[in-house]
Amino acid sequence: MTTPVIRLHSVSKSYPGAGGQFRALSDVSFEIARGEFVAIVGQSGSGKSTLLNLLAGIDRPDSGEVIVAGQALHSLSERALSAWRGRGIGIVFQFFQLLPTLTAAENVMLPMDLCRHGPAAERRGRALRLLERLGVADQADKFPTALSGGQQQRVAVARALANDPPILLADEPTGNLDSRNAEALLQVLAELVRDEGLTVVMVTHERHAMQRAMRSIQLVDGRVVTAPAEALLHA
Repeated sequence: MTTPVIRLHSVSKSYPGAGGQFRALSDVSFEIARGEFVAIVGQSGSGKSTLLNLLAGIDRPDSGEVIVAGQALHSLSERALSAWRGRGIGIVFQFFQLLPTLTAAENVMLPMDLCRHGPAAERRGRALRLLERLGVADQADKFPTALSGGQQQRVAVARALANDPPILLADEPTGNLDSRNAEALLQVLAELVRDEGLTVVMVTHERHAMQRAMRSIQLVDGRVVTAPAEALLHA
């Protein structure tokens, strides 16, 4: 059997709230194999964002095990988590999060500079190749404000791939795109899985995005359920 690239075992997470502790995740367990395209789906408040934060090492579980790309994230120090995050995963956000004072190419180079990924003299070349792979090489020297939403999201995907991570986490990546650009982005993600063996975990509440994934993991009130996804989504 293929060793899972992501494994969660009995993971729970709570946050303090005005009325006491809020249970965001309860006893969540699942595995994701290398090269899968998986959608995490559910209504607002179901625990999707909390789950993504745990997979990214941004937050820690109260209990249980979170193992991603061979690392037991629940047992790493903050310093070790930060170092792992720079190379172990790439993250794509709904609102792109590109730095406005950097060009598209410079935005893609930034993670390489921060993690000292490869020789400095070769980083722009790698950035340009990634932008070409994503279909926006002609936008390399433009600032984000000169790009369309679809172009900015493609640059954001290129940036997430800059350090050659084995896993891409996408947080509502189509939520700020029109239907045409959303479909184009989903096609790019599917091609990365198919052609390059990337593992993609996408949080979404949009039915059309969920349908492009190989399978879905459905959350209701912080628990994994097996009900049909159509019953869970009311986008």
